[in-house]
Amino acid sequence: MTKTNFLDQPPDSAVLTPYDREHLKIYLRLLDAEADGACWEEAVTVIFGLDPEKDAQRAARVYTSHMARAKWMTENGFSELLGRRLH
Repeated sequence: MTKTNFLDQPPDSAVLTPYDREHLKIYLRLLDAEADGACWEEAVTVIFGLDPEKDAQRAARVYTSHMARAKWMTENGFSELLGRRLH
């Protein structure tokens, strides 16, 4: 379970946010879980400490929104993180 506080949905932004920087580890763990074939219920339990049986809607919302942001990071956000190092 993560010890980091998290929102049910990360901020929706076209640029990297402070929330993204603070939760980069969560995004990486989600992507790793998906690559390993873990089901979303297991991932949301392990990474966020949520019980999908007790609160299925919230667990699904947290998982889905953070996974979407994690995938956005692979296409957009990481270039912002690395951009300063490349110049």
